[in-house]
Amino acid sequence: MMWSADWTFSHLTKLYKQQPTLVDAALQEMIERNPDLAWSLVVSAYLDEEINLGKAAEMLDLHELELRDRFIALGIPLRIGPANKSEAAAEAQALTSWFTQNEDT
Repeated sequence: MMWSADWTFSHLTKLYKQQPTLVDAALQEMIERNPDLAWSLVVSAYLDEEINLGKAAEMLDLHELELRDRFIALGIPLRIGPANKSEAAAEAQALTSWFTQNEDT
């Protein structure tokens, strides 16, 4: 049976209010199983200026320089440097997180 996207989104929104953990887990699993979906969501958020390059790289589990190269190859405009203090903090956090995860490699 095919579920319409409108119906599914509508009911997921309602269910999220009652059981957020269940919906979060289902969405996380869906995104992890579909790298193209994850890529599209992150690029969309980046283009809408909701996240910066560092956060986009963190969400895609890529080094920021690797993501920068991919964006350049695909013609996705780069926004280099933080626009404000919160973006600078997010970039610093993304780098700290990446270095912490990759200390032993």
